[in-house]
Amino acid sequence: MALIGGARAGGAAPVLIMGIINASPESFYGASVRTTRRAVAAAALRMQREGADIIDVGGMSTAPYLDTMIPEEVEAERAAMAAAAARSATSLPISVDTCRAAPAEAALERGASIVNDVTGLQHDPRLPGVAARHSASVVVCAHAARAAAGGGWQETRALLERSVDAARDAGVPRSRIAVDPALGFFRGSGSGPLFTRTGGRGQPAADGRSWVRRDLCAIRDLRRLRFGYPVVVSASAKSFIGEVIGAGGAAASPPAPARRAAGSLSCEAAAVLNGADVIRTHDVAAAAAAVAAASSALGRPVRRRPPPRPTRRD
Repeated sequence: MALIGGARAGGAAPVLIMGIINASPESFYGASVRTTRRAVAAAALRMQREGADIIDVGGMSTAPYLDTMIPEEVEAERAAMAAAAARSATSLPISVDTCRAAPAEAALERGASIVNDVTGLQHDPRLPGVAARHSASVVVCAHAARAAAGGGWQETRALLERSVDAARDAGVPRSRIAVDPALGFFRGSGSGPLFTRTGGRGQPAADGRSWVRRDLCAIRDLRRLRFGYPVVVSASAKSFIGEVIGAGGAAASPPAPARRAAGSLSCEAAAVLNGADVIRTHDVAAAAAAVAAASSALGRPVRRRPPPRPTRRD
């Protein structure tokens, strides 16, 4: 059992729902983008009403197939705005999705209590110290500069253990750490610097579907990735789902991510059945229903979500 931003996760606790709000116009899923304080606050309050347990805000897209790196100060400004807006509208824990120290600090100073890093604290050596100094919880994703093509659960777990060690070495307590297998971030090529490049340098070449198989196997093998920490799964609208269900084309209309809803829910339910403790999603209401059904099938407790308490808006 852990306390992720104050919310109980893992063990016999009900599965948590983490709702995604992107303050980054370049994000791959346009429906999640909110670029003003008012819009972020409204989205956060709606997600709380729909069953979210945590709100995850981000100031920069990390999609590996997009060139989305922006100046750190711009990301920090967006993250601070989003964290403050969400904090003004909801009583839920706020997570900041970033791999850089300045945006994390800006959000933590404005109400966030969780750092969610897709690089598992590997990109910015300052970040673990920032999290520890603010007594923040951390979600660490599996990440490396390079990994084997179609690497199995053993490699994913080894990378997660390395990131957990980085958090612990910085002073983050064991009880405030969760792990994430990083669905969508193990690929043979990409435009951004924040993904794990698979194959090459004397390793077997990756075929065009190895990254899809890797993500599907990660969902299947979640219990093997558990080593005493809650497991977070972020499958929502990811491109591996598009490849599986035939909704992967970037030029499609409606846009490909919007056509992956059914596949996302299926993967989220499968993740719960295979041991996930937190589901990070764009569609809170639908995910909450899928999580409740899957949890009930397992005999796992289902969170009873009371109406939100009124909160002051700035």
